[in-house]
Amino acid sequence: MLDWDDNPATSAAPTNSDGPRPVNVDDKRVINGDTDINQLAPFKYPWAWEFFMNANKNHWTPLDVNMTQDVHDYHHRLTPAEKHVYENVIAYLTTSDIIAMRNIGLAVMEKMSAPELQIYQARQVYEEALHTWTYQHCIETLNLDQSEIYNRYRVVPEINTKIQVANRRLDAAMRPDMNLRNPDDLQEFIMSYLFFAAVFEGCWFYNGFSPVFALQRRGLMRGTGEQLQYILRDEAMHFAFGLKVVNQILEEENISFDPQAVRDMWDESEAAERDYANYILRDPILGYSAEYHVEQFRFVANRRARTVGLAEPFPGAKNVSPWLDEQATMRKEKNFFESRVIEYQTGTQLEW
Repeated sequence: MLDWDDNPATSAAPTNSDGPRPVNVDDKRVINGDTDINQLAPFKYPWAWEFFMNANKNHWTPLDVNMTQDVHDYHHRLTPAEKHVYENVIAYLTTSDIIAMRNIGLAVMEKMSAPELQIYQARQVYEEALHTWTYQHCIETLNLDQSEIYNRYRVVPEINTKIQVANRRLDAAMRPDMNLRNPDDLQEFIMSYLFFAAVFEGCWFYNGFSPVFALQRRGLMRGTGEQLQYILRDEAMHFAFGLKVVNQILEEENISFDPQAVRDMWDESEAAERDYANYILRDPILGYSAEYHVEQFRFVANRRARTVGLAEPFPGAKNVSPWLDEQATMRKEKNFFESRVIEYQTGTQLEW
């Protein structure tokens, strides 16, 4: 009769005295770690695994949303100014989410040395691709000129400037000779990570859907607005995760931001956002203007800065779009015959 202690299925795993030692969870680090990247658990960063689990509750595709009304609205109800806003928001987003995908997939993931971080970021890469599909779905459904829309980021200076700012940060983080044990390289990387979490996704994306939401709130382009709501909920998790990683790196590497570099980042991003807003909203639409858009950018920027312990870059900025947060937390309730019934779960309430 087999003794319980002799059962190979329940006995302790053998150890190889001549081989590598078991991973000590306390030795894990966000970057510059020396533990085995292939060993998921025990977790040192259980919050990263929670992000992954919550992200999987947020599954959706653009095919879940009825776009019939949008086709009618775009061709028969939108004013020329509203079409200008809609088209240029979509034109900016088509390229931006590809940059976000490349940043996480090519510049960030390979530098992470804890697998629970990489696993959430792998989900994030998928979500950026899903968002790109969403914009393409809108463009195809409305029968817009794809070549013209997709090239606007190259030929419209106000869109191109934002793309070039992001590309410069991405190129810095993708340098093949970057060594994160070198203080200068580490500072360059953390500034790139801060930009993408706090500005690119935390402000430019978070605030960037608002002109279309302004149409949605008036009963126009509701299908597009609904899809952008789902994207916003994904993005809220992206920047929340990114800012948490930034804080973790600052603590583990015992570093701080260069104040002048941070100031320059905010000034450059605000100038680019102001020019972009003045272009897409050169003629204000009902309930939304360039001034409104820029003020909300400043307010949101202050929130992102506080999350990583930085001073507010734009003191006194007002929350002129208090409804924006609702777009990221509202539960979906649709008539069964109007579109496929799905409920977008928010596995946790995020603090921004």
